[in-house]
Amino acid sequence: MPPDAFDNERYLAEQTAAILERVEQFEGKLYLEFGGKLTFDFHAARVLPGYDPNVKMRLLQGLRDQIEVVFCVYADDLERGRIRGDFGMTYDLATLRAIDDLRDWGIATSALVLTRHREGPVSERLARQMQSKGIAVYLHSEIPGYPNDVEFVVSEAGYGQNPYIETQAPIVVVTGTGPGSGKMSTCLCQLYHDHRRGVNSGYAKFETFPIWNLPVEHPVNVAYEAATADLGDIVMVDSFHLEAYGETAVNYNRDIENFPILKAIIDRIAADTGQRVPYQSPTDMGVNRAGAGIIDDAAVRAASTQEVIRRYFRHSREVSQGLCHPQAVRRTEALMARLGVSPTDRPVVTPAREAAVDAEERQKGNDGFYCGAALQLHDGTVVAGSNSMLFHSASAALIKGIKHLAGIPAHIHLLPADVIGDLTELKANYLGSTSPSLNVQEVLIALGITAASNPAARAGIEMLPHLRGTQMHLTHEPGTGDETGLRKLGISMTTDARPTSTGYFLR
Repeated sequence: MPPDAFDNERYLAEQTAAILERVEQFEGKLYLEFGGKLTFDFHAARVLPGYDPNVKMRLLQGLRDQIEVVFCVYADDLERGRIRGDFGMTYDLATLRAIDDLRDWGIATSALVLTRHREGPVSERLARQMQSKGIAVYLHSEIPGYPNDVEFVVSEAGYGQNPYIETQAPIVVVTGTGPGSGKMSTCLCQLYHDHRRGVNSGYAKFETFPIWNLPVEHPVNVAYEAATADLGDIVMVDSFHLEAYGETAVNYNRDIENFPILKAIIDRIAADTGQRVPYQSPTDMGVNRAGAGIIDDAAVRAASTQEVIRRYFRHSREVSQGLCHPQAVRRTEALMARLGVSPTDRPVVTPAREAAVDAEERQKGNDGFYCGAALQLHDGTVVAGSNSMLFHSASAALIKGIKHLAGIPAHIHLLPADVIGDLTELKANYLGSTSPSLNVQEVLIALGITAASNPAARAGIEMLPHLRGTQMHLTHEPGTGDETGLRKLGISMTTDARPTSTGYFLR
């Protein structure tokens, strides 16, 4: 494994202190908007080598006696079947998974808020599921003129029309399934109701990226722009912070552009109580201390640059699937140009493409689609594979990688020929598969079945943990069995997304 570039313990100490300091500043009640991914933050783990993808859960677990969680979901995201890409699941399922993850860490969810709510079957089903588990569900309506009409927003017809969420803990973590989930609006709505009730409370924002005390051009902040290219986020100097304090800090364009309105809303909410609002800039609102955990800046720069390239492939694939606007690809191309890199600077791209070309040349005259895959291990070794009658290209590369890690010679087979033959026959003759060769999930199952009697398979299985965090590129659109298997192994995959059939439905 490569050396860590991020110190989780240092980060946890500084981040916890920053949150508790902010609670004290507001005399005991803080609504903390938690941006980004609460669990399994693989983007952060990719750009900050050594970052624990669940370190935010460790942070909350350390504060569990002082927190409760309110979960927000934008109703339209549910109804249109929006996908959370890192899990490959719709937002309703991702919400259920996130709440389960919180519970597994000993942190209960107090309430689910369906924001900008309009009736729909998916929203109603999710609400019933939550209520059956004893989680309160609140419906927040869309506020006309939000957020620009401050007088209307901060009124009984604005925030006042939304129900108050009953909470007891001094820290209320307000999180959501994805961006645009209505977290900030929910926090401010709570402030409005609290102040009407004579409760002194405040708001702060927790987001890992962009990292406010790193330069705009630092690759980790450029990688944030690449990750949000579909939203058009741009990292820039926080002009409000510079003017107020004479210090350079960075933030993203939407927070900077919206700060005057947000500050006006908070000022208006607090006006009746005479509470002093301490924020002079959007950076002031944040409690992010991710920069404190960086212990190897060069490694972070290199990893972040690779993440920009990875995002280029992801956005390109999403465009072909109709999930993303082509503008996101153009933005990511511009970011690669800023960093002086191209798609082929991802080390696995060229070997995968060459494997596909080699396979086609070996089988000239045969009809079919020729696919290549390349896997880069932590020691820098790159192994490549192509599709065949026996294996998908990803499976072929995976087997080569496992054998390299285990020191198994190339001529020794991990899987007996009769096992492979039986599986491919089953797929072709009994399951009606148009692709009887074995995908990644099927190879893993076959290894597990044969491990008891096959020392090579057992040695291969023992190498699987060493694949987490490795890199793979495919020349083609992966099937479900390949993509799911690679995700479970923790292999970071990109693809050229070439189709493997002339049909519209990927089998």
